[in-house]
Amino acid sequence: MSRILVIEDELSVRENILARLEAEGFDTIDAENGLKGYQMALAHKPDLIICDVMMPEMDGYGVLTMVRQNPLTASTPFIFLTAKADKLDVRQGMEMGADDYISKPFTRTELLGAIAARLQKQAFVAQQSEKKLAELRRSITDALPQELLLPLSEVLAFSKVLVESYDTIKPQELLETAQNLHNSSQRLQRMIENFIMYAQIELLATNPEELQALRSCQTLNPSDIIFAIAIQKAKQYQREADLILQVANSNVKIAKRDLKKAIEEIIDNAFKFSEAGTSVHVKAATEKDGFKISITNYGRAMSNEQIASIGGYMQFERKFYEQQGLGLGLILAKRITELHGGKLFIESGGTELKTTVSVLLQR
Repeated sequence: MSRILVIEDELSVRENILARLEAEGFDTIDAENGLKGYQMALAHKPDLIICDVMMPEMDGYGVLTMVRQNPLTASTPFIFLTAKADKLDVRQGMEMGADDYISKPFTRTELLGAIAARLQKQAFVAQQSEKKLAELRRSITDALPQELLLPLSEVLAFSKVLVESYDTIKPQELLETAQNLHNSSQRLQRMIENFIMYAQIELLATNPEELQALRSCQTLNPSDIIFAIAIQKAKQYQREADLILQVANSNVKIAKRDLKKAIEEIIDNAFKFSEAGTSVHVKAATEKDGFKISITNYGRAMSNEQIASIGGYMQFERKFYEQQGLGLGLILAKRITELHGGKLFIESGGTELKTTVSVLLQR
């Protein structure tokens, strides 16, 4: 049974709507002004809101603004109810995030038709979300065991060499085996950490309270973090000469740990999927819309279809290229950025096979 919140200051109109909705089997709650209506929305989390425009305490536009800004109610279908509905009013409401308008006086058919359309659309969105989660579960089931087994088998193989040859192995061979063992262990650890973090992100995205708290985080002097990660990754791939740094500074609205993880994954990809001797350009600068961090490499390009299809546990052209890892780097960076209210863009292709991944964060 869908729950509908009716916010209307005229008692006769409000009671008329409530009676019609209850006769159709809807669970209803109501408020006589905008401020109380917003409070009711937070307390009861309705499936749909019907709201008058002209009201005391807080008008309908104020209610809509508050509803859309709060993660608890941001996606709730919202229908305006008004006697004043010229084109400018309708456009204003729609631009602010209203889903529909019903003009007074209205018929039973108009009211129920508008409600049915909004609820059906919401149900479709929920179905798509569930489908996406099902695909994620299937991808995890298919990809995770094999991806984890590869570095684990390497760890076992190298450790077996040490056990079986401990009394005859030469110092240089011992060092090489130990280094290979260490590298395989690090890769396994990173895969597990990425898997856990991706699962945590998907869970956090469904918790409005945690999401709201996360978006209040801020990082001061992000340039220090970007510099440190870029230099560390260049050394890891023995490509210090390929690194070009051009980083300005600005406070950004993102948790320090999350910024570090997102930039680390993007820069790692830039080195991993480009050849030694080609440049990796890391740039960060303040722009009108926020703080933009761009990482460019001149390796393998991505097609438009591949860029549009970025998702967890997805790797592109795997049968043609040897790739290690769960393919979570870009999707982790993308989801982290989005959770903090930012955006991630990818530009790839052209004659230079250039790929640029840009993160735009709020300041």
